[in-house]
Amino acid sequence: MGIRTIKQAEKKTYRRDQELTTTVMNIIDDVRTNGEAALISYAEKFDHVTIAGVRVDPGFIKKAYEQVPPETVKHITFAADRIRAFAKRQLDCLKPLHYSDIPGLELGHRLIPVEKCGCYIPSGRYPLPSTALMSVAVAKVAGVRQVAACSPPMAGHGAIHPAVLVAMDIAGADEIFCMGGAQAIAAYAYGAGAVPKMDLIVGPGNRFVTEAKRQVLGDVGIDSLAGPSEVLIIADETANPMHIAIDLLAQAEHDPNAKPILIGTDQGIIHKALIELERLLKDLPTREVALRSWTDNGAAFFADSIDDAVALSNEIAPEHLELQVDPRLERDTAGKLLHYGSLFVGHYAPVAFGDFVSGTNHTLPTMSTARYSNGVWVGTFIKAPFHQFVSREGCKTLSVPAMHFAETEGLYAHRDSVRLRIEEER
Repeated sequence: MGIRTIKQAEKKTYRRDQELTTTVMNIIDDVRTNGEAALISYAEKFDHVTIAGVRVDPGFIKKAYEQVPPETVKHITFAADRIRAFAKRQLDCLKPLHYSDIPGLELGHRLIPVEKCGCYIPSGRYPLPSTALMSVAVAKVAGVRQVAACSPPMAGHGAIHPAVLVAMDIAGADEIFCMGGAQAIAAYAYGAGAVPKMDLIVGPGNRFVTEAKRQVLGDVGIDSLAGPSEVLIIADETANPMHIAIDLLAQAEHDPNAKPILIGTDQGIIHKALIELERLLKDLPTREVALRSWTDNGAAFFADSIDDAVALSNEIAPEHLELQVDPRLERDTAGKLLHYGSLFVGHYAPVAFGDFVSGTNHTLPTMSTARYSNGVWVGTFIKAPFHQFVSREGCKTLSVPAMHFAETEGLYAHRDSVRLRIEEER
């Protein structure tokens, strides 16, 4: 592979350690033992707000619409419609199965939504109404009967940000809870007062949320263990350096641990893009976070060819992947890309569209897990349990090989569960 490093990440800023594991374990135990009282206590300790309970009253949700500009409500509704439309098309691809290829035997599966899902919507420097849509709306399209949404109170509001509340409501949340962090994950996993125990937890979060999801996995289902956000841009000589630069910064401003990567096949374009990045950084309101992310985690590579760039991208398996190449090469090159969470093809396809309004989900695999997994989609909320209908004729047909397998594996009750049925028929 013809690859040369232009800029390397200076340090690894994201890791799980024993202190994190122990802290989260103690929070989970506290919530399991003390229920909603623990959630109220953590709201005061971590979020610096005093709440009487975690359930958000419908009247409070209605009032949130009065605090959000009508234009914002309009665009939230537009995004929700786009996300539902994509999820419905995905759902149409999933079909129940029932067939017979041996007399007396029918096989298949059903599509059954999980009954209860808890959606986690993080809160930080800015509200994230888009994340509420990505989980809640898709769960409702899948047919989940009870969809709960939660988010921590936001600084300056003493409650969930009104725009996030509006998004939760537009997406169709059945219940909304003001809670966050590892304690919210524990409440979803085991139940806590007003918070019912869930079957599945979805949604991104910080390292405490991720560690909590890891620890409760098995007692409840989860979507994935998400790490810091990532973008990888493949660019050739036709790419616009300014587009490359701002798209790298758009990822960098997410979090100091975010990982922006550029693979270019033209050294001049790479050089110009890095100059543009420095220029755009100067006036960026999120400059402090973006600069730290780019300095600590940013990387740039020169590839001898598009095929070399594709090979490196497939090895990295990024969360977001942008392809800014000659339009004549787009379709062919896109077909060679195998490992990514979400792909953005074309000079006019920034990740921002997928983050907000195109319709695809933005809760995606990170840390190379795209090599074996995908992002949240309608299938995340649906089980496909198997079934078999077996008649006397089918029992006879399957009996000899089944009994042979049972004896080979030393499972004699298995063998006799078939044998006794066959002998009854003689």
